[in-house]
Amino acid sequence: MELEQMTPRRPYIFRAFYDWILENDFTPYIVVNTSVYGVLVPQEFIQNNQIVLNIAPQSVGQYLATNEQIEFNARFSGVPQHIVVPMAAIEAIYARENGVGMGFEDEPQYHAKRETSSQQPVQSKPKPNPFRVVK
Repeated sequence: MELEQMTPRRPYIFRAFYDWILENDFTPYIVVNTSVYGVLVPQEFIQNNQIVLNIAPQSVGQYLATNEQIEFNARFSGVPQHIVVPMAAIEAIYARENGVGMGFEDEPQYHAKRETSSQQPVQSKPKPNPFRVVK
């Protein structure tokens, strides 16, 4: 079987580094290519088509990592945001405290997703709270 026919390695390596960084009591950060279709992040924090995100458990809520994407809720300048990052958009994961981590190589399975969309990335909006306070 050719590499192009296999599933991408990135989700598996990403989860391994994420766990390893946390297990060593460090803070996992990711570098995201915001030109990849499907990235949902606050536009005002993007620089040169990249954003760096703190994905430590104490910094995010409702974190979910699948083979296709990671998503979570976080606050930016006090404003709650729902963040979606396709795996194709994650360029690196590293520990904030010492910079140790890994940059991800290009994988053929992500070529179509890596091409810059003709649409501008969508600005993240807070996800409505499904719960309400009853008095």
